[in-house]
Amino acid sequence: MKDKPKIKKIEIHRFNYKVKDLAMLPGHILFAYEPGATMTLGAHAMKIITDEGVTGEYVGSWAASDWKAIPEYGQILIGRNALDREGIYNDLKLELRQRARLGLSQLDIALWDLAGKFYGAPIYELLGGNRINLPCYASTHTADNHPGGLNSPEAFADFAEQCLEMGYPGFKIHPWADGPVSRIVDTVHAVGKRVGGKMDLMLDPYCAPKTFGDALKMGWACDEEKFFWWEDPFRDGGISAFAHRKLRQLVKTPILQLEHVRGLEQHVDFIVADGTDFVRGDPDIDGGITGVMKIAHAAEGFGLDTEMHAPAGPERRHLMAAIQNMNYYEMALVHPKAPFAPQAPVFKNYKDGLDAIDKNGCVQVPQGPGLGVEYDWNYITKHRQGVEIIE
Repeated sequence: MKDKPKIKKIEIHRFNYKVKDLAMLPGHILFAYEPGATMTLGAHAMKIITDEGVTGEYVGSWAASDWKAIPEYGQILIGRNALDREGIYNDLKLELRQRARLGLSQLDIALWDLAGKFYGAPIYELLGGNRINLPCYASTHTADNHPGGLNSPEAFADFAEQCLEMGYPGFKIHPWADGPVSRIVDTVHAVGKRVGGKMDLMLDPYCAPKTFGDALKMGWACDEEKFFWWEDPFRDGGISAFAHRKLRQLVKTPILQLEHVRGLEQHVDFIVADGTDFVRGDPDIDGGITGVMKIAHAAEGFGLDTEMHAPAGPERRHLMAAIQNMNYYEMALVHPKAPFAPQAPVFKNYKDGLDAIDKNGCVQVPQGPGLGVEYDWNYITKHRQGVEIIE
């Protein structure tokens, strides 16, 4: 029997990568299509190294503040059994209760990768999953104002039709950050008229609309076009269970919430308060793979589906393979011309993006041990901006 591997060292590598034809929107931390622009994005890579030689890895381009917090407390994990994911999850929940549990998620994902390598099995098998082909929906970049981009209701309808022809069974609109709401309503109708009944349609205004009234106008448009769901409809930040319960009473289209509410208990509180129909989970902010599995099982107990939040990635594929109450893999963010930017270009044997689906609109779960992906550490080292070593 193998000895239990103990955590010997944790490395956090911070690096940058550049993407073309994207730029930050003025006054926002959102980016959108901008022909000719070049934008620098940041990412982090983790290694958890054990005394038995097995290493867990994870690269993420999301939740930067979470990554930055890890060096502050990582020392308490040195010497721990690296396979004690449940114990580490619960201990960090306690220790980080006043720090929004920053970094717990990224550590947990790397520990699951380590466990898969230790046992020689992909993560989804350790979770008890067996679903290999995962249906995707095309989740768009934020709307823009450039010809050939997503600059009008008709452009969104054209792109939805393109995605349908590619095989995507679902399509989600991320509209303009700065209104007017009438243009969002027009986009809902344009897309619904063009591909409604042929694809599942979703709307995500990402909390940008300013009023409850704006949300109602969008929701009623979704009702008319029979949208599958809508999410984060107005500027409460996505956290008011009462407000979303009221929207559920006034709008028929199912609502998907909890992208901005972290953790198991808060998710359950929101469900009990009748604030949502679909339940959002995100391994980068909800406690990693351990945390999302808990959320998915809790939602299943209420008879609700859990839907994974983007950006896409191998950890999300493994989770979806093991969660039966989940409909779609979110392929975000896609665009007729802009690049697939949320993921750093560090994979040797893995791909996400607009053209990553098969003819049936599905992606497959990596089959190698752990996350089942190989990272390009030469790229990470070449573009590295700093490294933190915890031992």
